[in-house]
Amino acid sequence: MNEGQSTGSSDRLLTEGLCCVRGERILFRGLTFALEPGQAALLTGPNGVGKSSLQRLLAGLLQPTAGSVQVPDTVALCDDRLALDEHLPFEQALRFWARLDGKESADVTSAMTRAEMAHLAEVPVRYFSTGQRQRARLARTYLTGAKLWLLDEPANGLDTGSVAQLGAVLQSHLDGGGIILAASHIPLPVSFDVHLQLQPLEELGAYS
Repeated sequence: MNEGQSTGSSDRLLTEGLCCVRGERILFRGLTFALEPGQAALLTGPNGVGKSSLQRLLAGLLQPTAGSVQVPDTVALCDDRLALDEHLPFEQALRFWARLDGKESADVTSAMTRAEMAHLAEVPVRYFSTGQRQRARLARTYLTGAKLWLLDEPANGLDTGSVAQLGAVLQSHLDGGGIILAASHIPLPVSFDVHLQLQPLEELGAYS
């Protein structure tokens, strides 16, 4: 196979003939789709078909084996890694990233508020429950101000109220011209323009 490439940034997300191989396995191939500003896609499929790999590829953490990718100039990946210093109070941990991202104090406050975490600003991250850790991941995503949000099971560990709040933030991001690609087995309260369903390739006769 030809080595894939990332062809730079644009206002939209576009993949053409995308193929990803990990180890000896072809996870997906020939994947072509586009998302315009204000659009969202739901990514589904059984475990092991490449949902997380696709998101990491779009985030620039993996290279495609074949095909090309165009992404907006700012991308945020929210997956199972917390990426916050667990020994720091939550607000201080976010401020570390705010300095790197060129964000202001108001952006930190806004991110905590949208994640319903402002009341935990002084609590060290290591004391967070499962649901609070998930909301902390989301707050980190909100803080980036990125145009493209890549969300890997964003509702995991959230109660009903928190899922509703997540939906409101996602819709606000779309209304502002953002783009979302979300992998989720939990229904998310937002309308999706595209449904990408990955399947094991052995079922499609892809192995030789």
